[in-house]
Amino acid sequence: MDWMKISFYDSASPIMEQLIMFHDYSMLIISTILSTVSFMMIKMLKNKFTSNMILENQMIELIWTFLPTLILSFIALPSLHLLYLMDELYNPLLTIKILGHQWYWSYEYNDFNLIEFDSYLAPSATFRLLEVDNSTPIPLNCQIRLITSSYDVLHSWTIPAMGLKMDATPGRLNQISLFSNRTGSFFGQCSEICGANHSFMPIVVDVIPIKYFISWIKNFN
Repeated sequence: MDWMKISFYDSASPIMEQLIMFHDYSMLIISTILSTVSFMMIKMLKNKFTSNMILENQMIELIWTFLPTLILSFIALPSLHLLYLMDELYNPLLTIKILGHQWYWSYEYNDFNLIEFDSYLAPSATFRLLEVDNSTPIPLNCQIRLITSSYDVLHSWTIPAMGLKMDATPGRLNQISLFSNRTGSFFGQCSEICGANHSFMPIVVDVIPIKYFISWIKNFN
């Protein structure tokens, strides 16, 4: 069985690693609750509800009041910590502005020289509906600020392997941080239903060593 079809992508960022760990941790708690409740329900069904000696038990009532609160705390605290990490920016080396159109993406690099290009669906590609004519290069092991907006309707810039999903809203700038810890090409698609050609605006991010990224900037025409 190909586990990639039913599981997460291999993580390409520390945030995605934390998201996968939080998912596994939450599933462990949920599975424990499901098993316990199922066991209790089976025991009750075997009793066939014929007992007329059901008495009040304050200790059990206290347990089933405070135990769910404790369980929710175990889930909420790691979740809030992860949300903070996803939203915090630590001295970004690079800022990339991403603009959504019907139906393609535009990218702007403003930190070094002004670099602008559009990214369309590649007409012939090995991976159907996933490849583009101009991919988006970013440097390896560098903190990057991503800013999204849109010219027309709602879009959503998404890279599952990096744990990124950010809406591109007309008249509004949304911000998220990105830090990639391995090289490669990572694919995504607009995940907001933005019109007739919604499925034809893919995203490709190429993570490359910083020396090659600097060379790309110098040689960009």
